[in-house]
Amino acid sequence: MKQLTLPIPDDEIRALQVGESVALNGIMLTGRDAVHKWMIETFIKKTRQPQGDDLEVYEAIRPILDGGVIYHCGPVVAGLETGDYKFVAAGPTTSIREEPYQGDVMRHFNLKGVIGKGGMGAKTLQACQEVPGVYFHAVGGAATLIAQSVKKVHGVYKLDFGVPEAMWVIEVKDFPVVVTMDSHGNSLHAEVASASKEKLAELLST
Repeated sequence: MKQLTLPIPDDEIRALQVGESVALNGIMLTGRDAVHKWMIETFIKKTRQPQGDDLEVYEAIRPILDGGVIYHCGPVVAGLETGDYKFVAAGPTTSIREEPYQGDVMRHFNLKGVIGKGGMGAKTLQACQEVPGVYFHAVGGAATLIAQSVKKVHGVYKLDFGVPEAMWVIEVKDFPVVVTMDSHGNSLHAEVASASKEKLAELLST
């Protein structure tokens, strides 16, 4: 298993190939639907004006995302009352929901990796080639096990979005993922979809 430390340099991203197992180490950010929509509307397409703490949060997350990764995750978090946060469960969310946003977010923040489950589409794959970046597939159904890789919760932004939708700043050690979309235009998800379609056509023709 290849060890990678965040932030990840371009040469290390380009060296990754689909099918490689990777252990991630360092600081990363969680973000799902509300976060991606907020990023796009407020700072990329600028269809809404920054409000409240938007600008402060933007300046805080930029250095985390520059060369970093975003994790599609809606965690279960203990310690909400005291602020002594601890991840109880940290399984991946289905990533295709972020397909309309992800490529633009990657380009804007120089994001090198996206973690989730199920893969993403052509727009994200194109961004992976341009930025460059990769899609890391995390194991679905292993939320408690993955949470053990989260060694510390450094803080949270946009908690008003709700616990699952907020941006949690987490420190991970040996976070297990597999590269399923690389910076060379390869996607295991596209390959599986194509092979499945061919197999289905074959079965229906018999």
